[in-house]
Amino acid sequence: MSAAIAAEPKVAGAAGTGGAVAGAGGTRPAEGAGTPEGKYKTGSRLERVLRDGHFAVTCEIGPPQSAKSEKIREHAGVLKDVSDGQNLTDNQTAIVRLCSMAAAVHVKAAGGEPIMQMTARDRNRIAIQADILGAASLGIHNLVCLGGDHQTFGNHPGARNVHDIDSIQMIQMVRAMRDERKFQCGDEIKTDEPRMFVGAAENPFGDPFEFRVRRLAKKVAAGAEFIQTQCIFDLKRFEEFMKMVRDAGLDEKVYILAGLTPAKSDKALKYMQTVPGMKVPDELIKRMAGAEDKKAEGVKITVEMIQAIREIKGVAGVHVMAIAWESIVPEIVEKAGLLPRPRVG
Repeated sequence: MSAAIAAEPKVAGAAGTGGAVAGAGGTRPAEGAGTPEGKYKTGSRLERVLRDGHFAVTCEIGPPQSAKSEKIREHAGVLKDVSDGQNLTDNQTAIVRLCSMAAAVHVKAAGGEPIMQMTARDRNRIAIQADILGAASLGIHNLVCLGGDHQTFGNHPGARNVHDIDSIQMIQMVRAMRDERKFQCGDEIKTDEPRMFVGAAENPFGDPFEFRVRRLAKKVAAGAEFIQTQCIFDLKRFEEFMKMVRDAGLDEKVYILAGLTPAKSDKALKYMQTVPGMKVPDELIKRMAGAEDKKAEGVKITVEMIQAIREIKGVAGVHVMAIAWESIVPEIVEKAGLLPRPRVG
């Protein structure tokens, strides 16, 4: 493994149009400003949105448990004009689904901006690097490096995980392939290195709480350029997390996209309370339980959260995970005042 890649300062640009804001939650860091050619590392639209100082919106599409692509293309068609990138999950919850690379190709064909997730659970370093080259050859420019849910949570609990490398080592490896033109073994990539905008995930609510920022710092030091967080319901706790992020200076080095999941009912929120690493305040459940139209209340809560999160210094965007409810994302983004999305080159 090559030496850890120092995190680069973020680049800020002029404010964008519509929902774009320069200095969301405060001032934008201006370090590293230079020519457009110098500040863009990849062909990623998401990278341009973030480096130009816009408040980003990403969302998520869950691939099906079949070889059918129509739903993926349908969701991409709905989401492409209201978001700056669409995540394609990689066998989420350790359940076999259409692979994220194929799903990303379908999203791209539908005019979207695919963000391909890749887990270390199912591949060794040879397979990971091969898939990165394959994705880049298909015009995929965004990659989120993950460890992956444990296989015992899924539909093949007897399967063996791989974890040849972890998510932090994966980040480091992808950055070395892009910036140093080297495979993990040290061999040179002689031509056409994969130009990936590299992301990772972080859970602001896991315990021990103070450790979360340390882990984030490791991912940033390894080369993560953007972070998508676990879904946020406890805004106060997230604000505490972001204060620690700012105290560590990490908001100057990585773009943080706050994760949000619109809930359809109080039952859904009660279930989320049982998920390890999730924090759902009781008062939120009471509010949802008392609503006549629970889906509408779920949308209202999400919009309110987005508006509050935009005021938190260091947050560069939101990641809307509307689980099996992709059709609601345009309404949420519009009501949050994030339309139209900025136009970038």
